[in-house]
Amino acid sequence: MNNLNFRTLDLNLLRVFDEVMTERNLTRAANNLAMTQPAVSNALRRLREVLGDELVRRSGYGVEPTPAALALWPTVRDALHMLRESLSPGEFDPSSARNAFVLAMADATAAKLIPGLMDIFESEAPNANLRVLPLTTRDPRDLLESGTADLAIGHFPGVLAELGALHLQEHNPHFHHQRLYDGEYVVVMRRGHPLAGQPLSLDTYCEARHLLVSFSGRPFGFVDEALAAISRQRRVVLTVNQFFTAGRVVATTDLLTVLPRHFVGATGMEHELALCELPLQVPAVHVDSLWHRQATQNTAHRWLRQAIARAAALDFRPGIPASEAPAKRPRRRAG
Repeated sequence: MNNLNFRTLDLNLLRVFDEVMTERNLTRAANNLAMTQPAVSNALRRLREVLGDELVRRSGYGVEPTPAALALWPTVRDALHMLRESLSPGEFDPSSARNAFVLAMADATAAKLIPGLMDIFESEAPNANLRVLPLTTRDPRDLLESGTADLAIGHFPGVLAELGALHLQEHNPHFHHQRLYDGEYVVVMRRGHPLAGQPLSLDTYCEARHLLVSFSGRPFGFVDEALAAISRQRRVVLTVNQFFTAGRVVATTDLLTVLPRHFVGATGMEHELALCELPLQVPAVHVDSLWHRQATQNTAHRWLRQAIARAAALDFRPGIPASEAPAKRPRRRAG
């Protein structure tokens, strides 16, 4: 965009562009903007003329952005968000708030966090709502970029490694994160399983039949990566996308699975299951919250992040109200 174009640009066109990029549908964008669809189409036409790019193309029931539109959108979104925050910052008052927050996480993570988080909501923000979306990926940045979720919570090693590398090149990365807790994974089987009640050798573990929890459906998880590093492999005969389903299946079969230790008690099936340690070293499983940078200074979002961190610090035990559960003491590092 040259200087002449920018000086004559109607900035309202950028609001239309942002809404169309968010919805990928002209009708929905028009409804959100309280405009007619022809008015939205006309605004896009004017912006195309200024930028010299088609921006979006019709595709099925909506539109698909061009590469140039995808490259421009993050800058436009951030600029509009900063303007909104500057013009109407407002402090968030949880006691009177009616916000609807959306989180993306796996069922095992929800089992740990949601009881304590709902205690916080009920006591501090009784009129706010919370919606939990299933996490189906190890890279939830698209969910956050599109505004589908306010926060994603889970184990995102690839994303955090990439963000760490980008942080060396740019001072304001597009996504921020916060460590919540470290997960501990154990081998789980039915209580009457032939291997129950004894230490597992690596050979015995590899010879068994396994169930894998995979959000994406890919039949290769972090345990398989650790086995491949020592030139070993196991036989995965079933892949599911929920930890609870895995617990239910292994309780009635001879399959082995790997679950977060805290989750076994939360399932209500602990009397049906036996646990033992993994017979190999696996990388630490860190659970982090991840959010888009444009939400960092939002006071409602800041309260939500703090509430989640407080819920993560609670030592949740089934049958004990989260408000009565003690906060966990920080782990002491070995050595």
